[in-house]
Amino acid sequence: MWRASVVTIFPDMFPGPLGLSLAGRALAQGAWALDTVDPRDHATDRHRSVDDTPAGGGPGMVMRVDVLARAIDAAAPQGDARPRLLMTPRGRPLTQQRVRELVAGEGVVVVCGRFEGVDERLVAARGLEEVSVADVVLSGGEIGALVLLDACVRLLDGVMGHPDSGTEESFSAGLLEYPQFTRPQSFEGREIPAVLTSGDHAKVARWRHEQAEATTRARRPDLWAAYAQAHDGSATNKE
Repeated sequence: MWRASVVTIFPDMFPGPLGLSLAGRALAQGAWALDTVDPRDHATDRHRSVDDTPAGGGPGMVMRVDVLARAIDAAAPQGDARPRLLMTPRGRPLTQQRVRELVAGEGVVVVCGRFEGVDERLVAARGLEEVSVADVVLSGGEIGALVLLDACVRLLDGVMGHPDSGTEESFSAGLLEYPQFTRPQSFEGREIPAVLTSGDHAKVARWRHEQAEATTRARRPDLWAAYAQAHDGSATNKE
């Protein structure tokens, strides 16, 4: 079973939205498991302190390395091979490829930072992989953890109804997804593209691929450049 352990001072935030829809159904059916560890349970003072003032001065507070290390050790004892991820805006951007790699393993341990961040020594001491979900700063790592776990859980075997649901979507082939349409045929003078109702599956596939390339080129030049390079300049819809 794929298992997620989340180290957070707000355990009540979980499962949150992960307890609903596809992820929630899969959780109830035992397709994956989720547990939380509260660092406050591993503090040693009567106030259950998990943070202290920054070394060198400055605003805010920093999460303590000793308390967090004990919490991580409780979540993932020696011999637990699951990757240990720290949600932080300093991290490498989360990609669909990394999500697929995580899904292929036994699960993840996710550490949620708060305040000004965590003591830097924790990263090396517990082998944390720093991960970011966007170029924004959130109040803490919990929302990022929810994003990461949702991205993983939906790809677990049997979670999505159609086996192609996880392959024909944005980033699956290095492109953004093609536009989608459904009934009614006409809406406020806007029609479903005729090719999609033509019954010609080859034309539909070609149209969708061209649209995916055009959308990626217009909206994500970074993805388009990587895609075009990988395909040796054979990509369509170039200038």
